[in-house]
Amino acid sequence: MTLQAIRPEEFPWFPYDGFTFCLGLSEGEAAWTSGHTAGVFDPEVGKMTVGGPMEQQARTAYEKVLAILAAAGFGPEDVTRVTENITLSGLEHYDTAAAVRTELFGERPTVRTVVVELHAVRGGGTPLVASSAGRPAITEGHDGLVYLPTFVPVGPDGSVVAPGDLAAQYAWCLDRVDETLRSLQLSLDNIVTTYDYVTPDSSAADRESVEAVRRARLAGDGIFPAAGRIEMSRLHQEGVLVALDVTASRHRRERVDPGWAAYDTATRSPAVRAGRGLFISGLAARDTTSGDVLAEGDLEGQAEALYEQMVELLAHEGLGPDDLLETTEYCVVDAIATYRVVAPVRERWLSPPWPASTGAMCRALEQPGLLLEVFPNALYREGS
Repeated sequence: MTLQAIRPEEFPWFPYDGFTFCLGLSEGEAAWTSGHTAGVFDPEVGKMTVGGPMEQQARTAYEKVLAILAAAGFGPEDVTRVTENITLSGLEHYDTAAAVRTELFGERPTVRTVVVELHAVRGGGTPLVASSAGRPAITEGHDGLVYLPTFVPVGPDGSVVAPGDLAAQYAWCLDRVDETLRSLQLSLDNIVTTYDYVTPDSSAADRESVEAVRRARLAGDGIFPAAGRIEMSRLHQEGVLVALDVTASRHRRERVDPGWAAYDTATRSPAVRAGRGLFISGLAARDTTSGDVLAEGDLEGQAEALYEQMVELLAHEGLGPDDLLETTEYCVVDAIATYRVVAPVRERWLSPPWPASTGAMCRALEQPGLLLEVFPNALYREGS
């Protein structure tokens, strides 16, 4: 089977042809959607507009993704994972959005709180841990993937763990990940991706300490997961310095490396293969030998460099752009005014059916001078 773009006959929110992303992709019993906001195209002003309070915006966003899933024969009961990116101004109203999500999907999907991105498997995947008071759901989805909820350093009593100590908070989160995976007969050696979200309060020394924590806990079998690190202005509550998103797989991991020396001493692999999934570390405009920033201050040039690297890595595995499953693009807020220059770059390097995609803003990226980072995943063909 190959990935197929989902094309609803009716999609009243905006005309979806002509973009370098698709509304969603399906293959057999699985589907993935792009991220969606409450944006609606207004022909009178000729652009997307957003209005209304949080409840209205949440309903509009979810109406879009449910319409996309329905066009592929899926319903809310099939959803395994939901990722919600909430703006700073929306944090105080997040309970309202969560209530809408629960109304539409129940407590079954794994929820990551970091536009709304969904993964669906016919029948809703396998529930591994049911949602209960203070305990989020954990679901097994397509090809043995286990989706964990976002981990934040907040104890059972609601207090922040190790205030002011990023490394201690990170270690605490990883220990909770370890406990969770062990309860599922898995371990840290089953992790395929870790995405870290940190605040501006962390220093270079703090981050070196985090690297030491990762090195001590995540290299048990000699393979580090694919990874990315994004800086946000703030996280879930005051005093939280890090939030950690983790995906694991029941398949044996394999490190994928096109010969990029910049990863030789890093606590992340360029990519990891597990089953049919190819999980790629966050790609930015870094020299793959030295790690130095390329095209500093030039968003288009940085997009060109990272998408070229993405295609190089795919080719190393015998894949092409049409095997890309999804991309999540983080653009720093200072460059968002010129973000439109990225679309032509994607058009040059990618191809139909186009990956399911989500775009989001962040305060900064891992290295000064970086403007754009992309988290991609791809799918190997059956039998490969």
